[in-house]
Amino acid sequence: MKLNEIRDNEGAHHKFKRLGRGPGSGKGKTSGKGVKGQKARAGHHGMFGFEGGQMPLHMRMPKRGFNNIFAREFSIVNLGTLQKAVETGKIASGATVTAQTLVDAGLVRKSVDGVRLLGKGVLKAHLNLEVAHASGSAIEAVKKAGGHVKVLGVKAKHVTKKDAKPGKRAMRRVTSAKTREERAAAAQAAHAAKRA
Repeated sequence: MKLNEIRDNEGAHHKFKRLGRGPGSGKGKTSGKGVKGQKARAGHHGMFGFEGGQMPLHMRMPKRGFNNIFAREFSIVNLGTLQKAVETGKIASGATVTAQTLVDAGLVRKSVDGVRLLGKGVLKAHLNLEVAHASGSAIEAVKKAGGHVKVLGVKAKHVTKKDAKPGKRAMRRVTSAKTREERAAAAQAAHAAKRA
């Protein structure tokens, strides 16, 4: 085989149809684009959802509800799941179970805002649980089995300007304000000394 003998496989390269080359070609004059208008121009690729000025479907459909940007994303764990994990040996009976313990055991994928304990199923094993949130029935069931539930709560999702530490600019303002006060006090003391 030589370089000048290398060819594409049959049908690998589709020959471009020459447009606008007379009526005999089958694609002459308007080049298969019909007549005039936006769709016949270069650069038009269709507008998704546009229905020619008619009210589009996504605007005609009724909408309900909203997305709460402050909503918590808990990983759910039920009592029955914990009992099964103890029976299979993933969690030791009497152990302290945290969010990381549950992730390591494969009971939850990850805990974004923490783990939420719910009361579905039966728990017979003695466990000490540390979770972000727990239902009343789940807490009662764990205590009945001789365990303990520590509800850690969740951290604030957003920090307001009042809660946040002051930045560099704010700190400079505070420092310069203190310096001005000190200078003013020193000037007053010097003025009082001169008068006396």
